[in-house]
Amino acid sequence: MLNRQHIDPGLYRDAMSRYAGHVQLVTTAMGELRRGVTITAACSVSDNPASVLICLNNTNPKNEIFFRSGIFALNTLGAHHQGVADAFSGRTSLANDDRFASARFDMLATGAPVLADALAAFDCRVIDIKEMPTHNVIFGEVAAVRFSEKHPALIYMNRDYHAL
Repeated sequence: MLNRQHIDPGLYRDAMSRYAGHVQLVTTAMGELRRGVTITAACSVSDNPASVLICLNNTNPKNEIFFRSGIFALNTLGAHHQGVADAFSGRTSLANDDRFASARFDMLATGAPVLADALAAFDCRVIDIKEMPTHNVIFGEVAAVRFSEKHPALIYMNRDYHAL
């Protein structure tokens, strides 16, 4: 039997703020609805088949579209995308349509919105979802990939953006 030790959520968040995470914009669409969220909880799972995972807050009802649409795009942000990261993080009071108007989006294979000038974009079909208490881990098989010229990456650490 697993013996779980309680860790204070505030202390955990403070410790995680020291974790340097690459800033990503994850997007999806279903019918006429689109949603995008700035995240750092994403990583590669495998290169054969090409797959990634993302973690999204499941207590936000607006994120339900990610759990139902069957598709998502993972867009890797560069240092020049800080405004886009802010728009989709909730740091601004932009409405959803205005968030998408803050940058240029197109589509690749699945119909998920893809940031046109992302450092890298992974267009995915959902293959599994693991439900956790506050977040869902969504696994996606990459249906298409696109990348741009090399630019400095946008990193989030100590509750602020940094270029690397």
